[in-house]
Amino acid sequence: MKTKIFCDIAELELIKKFNKKKIVKGFTTNPSLMRKAGAKDYKSYSKKILKICNNKPVSLEVFADEYKEMKKQALQINTWGKNVYVKIPVSNSKGVFMGKIIKELNNMNIKLNITAIYSSKQTEKILKLINKRTKVIISIFAGRAGDTGKDPVPEFKKSITMSKKFKNVEILWASVREPYNYLQAKQLGCHIITIPPATIEKIENFGKTFDELTKETVKAFLNDSKKSKFRI
Repeated sequence: MKTKIFCDIAELELIKKFNKKKIVKGFTTNPSLMRKAGAKDYKSYSKKILKICNNKPVSLEVFADEYKEMKKQALQINTWGKNVYVKIPVSNSKGVFMGKIIKELNNMNIKLNITAIYSSKQTEKILKLINKRTKVIISIFAGRAGDTGKDPVPEFKKSITMSKKFKNVEILWASVREPYNYLQAKQLGCHIITIPPATIEKIENFGKTFDELTKETVKAFLNDSKKSKFRI
């Protein structure tokens, strides 16, 4: 199985650039990326993204924290494009599981990207609620788990095994820290990995030998020492 690469970005110029790349099969965003990209109006900015990318999946996240407002936002976001996946956090900021809204939206045939997942127990809770028809992405945050000293790989293995009963469910490796994560995701059998632009460009250069890497590294050190006019 091939692991699809999605680009994790909200900057319009970068979306234009990466939408042209065959290696990029979709896009993910979040409120933090939107803010960093300078978005002021969430709806109009999202529609600009969808105008650029109208034939690949685009995940757009709700930012409400309570059920009623979250559902209202999700229903609106879903109308913005046929390629939209509505991004819903597995729990809100108070730690309340968003199972009710996940089940309701899924039963309304709304494509979901369920985000901020860290454990296979969370995956299991989601799978108990959803149908086997409507598309669901389960985004597990590998990098952020690793940042706290926790190994995300066992959680992926369990989640992937559980999801095999659902042809409509895809497991996504989120919060990439290095290009090697792509190979890890492939080895595990993740359906998708979402990667920032700079890391995608590094993945495009895969294949260099260790000898080539040694020469490049030593040349870089040599060039910098010359530029600095170092003497001993």
